[in-house]
Amino acid sequence: MATLYKTVGFAAKQASKLSQFSRLLSTTQRCSVQMAVRDALNSALDEEIERDEKVFLLGEEVAQYDGAYKVTRGLWKKYGDKRIIDTPITEMGFAGIAVGAAMAGLRPICEFMTFNFSMQAIDQVINSAAKTYYMSAGQVPVPVVFRGPNGAAAGVAAQHSQCFASWYSQCPGLIVASPYSSEDCRGLLKSAVRDDNPVVFLENELMYGTSFEVSDEAAGKDFLIPFGKAKIEKAGSHITLVAHSKAVGLCLEAAHELTGQGVDCEVINLRSLRPLDEETIIESVMKTNHLVTVEGGWHHCGIGSEVVARIMESQAFNYLDAPVLRVTGADVPMPYAKTLEDLALPQVKNVLTAVKKSLNMS
Repeated sequence: MATLYKTVGFAAKQASKLSQFSRLLSTTQRCSVQMAVRDALNSALDEEIERDEKVFLLGEEVAQYDGAYKVTRGLWKKYGDKRIIDTPITEMGFAGIAVGAAMAGLRPICEFMTFNFSMQAIDQVINSAAKTYYMSAGQVPVPVVFRGPNGAAAGVAAQHSQCFASWYSQCPGLIVASPYSSEDCRGLLKSAVRDDNPVVFLENELMYGTSFEVSDEAAGKDFLIPFGKAKIEKAGSHITLVAHSKAVGLCLEAAHELTGQGVDCEVINLRSLRPLDEETIIESVMKTNHLVTVEGGWHHCGIGSEVVARIMESQAFNYLDAPVLRVTGADVPMPYAKTLEDLALPQVKNVLTAVKKSLNMS
């Protein structure tokens, strides 16, 4: 577990770089305040715990230590042991407590220090949380939120660097959210806590320190983002780039660079993976006639694969002027060496190459 904290320096550098592009390219209107992703999540948790006495948070080091990534900073001091609960290192155990509490009428928020550790509790997530409402003929809702960092961090190798977006998105009964910006985090997390279905909320460790502008509306206590609604981060006419989580930043950076080469990219931030907003993607592809998907997870059976299938099965297929291309992580366990790690993850140059290939640019 100690190795998880080695990434702080690298994450700070990445956050600074991403912040520059988020400030440059954000399309949020009436912006009024800069807010880090970490603080957006913290404020959303604070407001929802304050709003509803049935909401409580549990997980490893979430209370007295303020969370491994300081997302839960100050909550234990404010709400005490009954609302903010430190657990032993037993994901199967405390995930089961959360699911049982949800069945009994409470609204637990279960933090996994990383979603890699959710594999210890996947039976609780899939077989208990996701299926109980159906198996009880609608009599037992399970309003639980499973949240924590997902995907690659930095320097934590194969067992701590997986993206579980496609794993959980395949399961009926779950809602799966994958936020990018601070606005996403506030609106989606608050919607997750208030929803009567189990929600898997996939954050990204390298994004926690990244700051985005947040509008007055998004800073409001009742600001909600509906599931199944993507956001067009940048409008364009030549090619559509579809991504979620940190990969949205790669697309925005690539789009900014391509603007200087006369290419106008439309960038779609999925935000919600299940349900998936195929309508926004289809409309965009019918306009641009080209599509590239970008994600940090593996190539085989990824989120991009599902997006491609939806396009192939829709009227948008007839509007394509080139095959859909996917930019993903390499199809290998994550290497530990920094040089190999960089090669295993999608970079801006990979997005640029895919776009130029799709548009038949030299």
